[in-house]
Amino acid sequence: MNPRILTALCALALLAACGKQEAPPAAVVPVPTFALQAVAEVAAYPERSAPAAVVGKNEARLSAEVAATIRALPVDVGQKVSKGEVVARLDPRDAELALERAAAALAQSQARHAQATAQFERARTLRDKNFYSAEALTLRETELAAAAADLRAAKAQHETARRALAKHTLRAPFTAVVRARSGQVGELAAPGTVLLTLVDAQAVELAVQLQPRDAESLTGAVTPELTFVAGDERHPLKLLRVSPTLNRESRSVEARLLFVGPPPAAGTEGRLLWRDARFHLPAELLVRRAGRYGVFVAEAGKARFHVLPQAQEGRPAVLDLPPETRIVTQGRHALQEGMALK
Repeated sequence: MNPRILTALCALALLAACGKQEAPPAAVVPVPTFALQAVAEVAAYPERSAPAAVVGKNEARLSAEVAATIRALPVDVGQKVSKGEVVARLDPRDAELALERAAAALAQSQARHAQATAQFERARTLRDKNFYSAEALTLRETELAAAAADLRAAKAQHETARRALAKHTLRAPFTAVVRARSGQVGELAAPGTVLLTLVDAQAVELAVQLQPRDAESLTGAVTPELTFVAGDERHPLKLLRVSPTLNRESRSVEARLLFVGPPPAAGTEGRLLWRDARFHLPAELLVRRAGRYGVFVAEAGKARFHVLPQAQEGRPAVLDLPPETRIVTQGRHALQEGMALK
């Protein structure tokens, strides 16, 4: 064979070999891997907090009950006073004179009543001996009844005057701290004029303003988990009550708690901390389907989407499932309602 022809044939064969391409390997579709865990294994108990303040269970605004000049206010703001301690004195001279008049009137009534009693007893003795008429005895009896009525009225008037005198001295109704001093020495106090404001120093409670969604979690919280934090101090608490009404201005509800140990001073502000006792699904395990958040639950080998109505993006959601319920924690984003879990 001609060498030139042989060379041309070799070149054509080489070009044909270079033109051949291997077929690409078939694409491998990854098989989703699912992992299931019980609710009790993934549930969280988030810590919640709310602003709180220590308040006295009793807060009394002591007012004048009579019209008189303020003679003395022996207490100052911030001072602690004991129950029964004198906190204000009003000028008692007019009341003392009124009490003297009432005492004199009482003495007169007592004398007239004693005289009427003696006359009646003598008349009854004479009547028994037929030396006194029945009409005259009836008159003495009437006079005695009138004297007795006058005596009761005089006693009441004397007691009223004594009470009026006592109202010129104001005493602390409980062990308290003076919060405000409204009156001044030398001023004329009219009935109803506030002189002092006292806050209970022993019976104190913690007042907390809650958002309505937190009220239920606080009610179910465990007592040891309730803590009032003020600066570096921590105080254990127990729940007393949660108001069923909503504050119109703040749109919040108020809760009251009792200190288990020694309480801080009234007026102390801080925060209430508690741990929600309800199961909460961590925010990263939430799945969104059809615009609603929830979690996939394993039922008979298939996935069922369980909607959590109160769930919000980025926040732990309350789980209303039994603790043994198995939920999908891995591969959940590839799931759809009814898919088999393999």
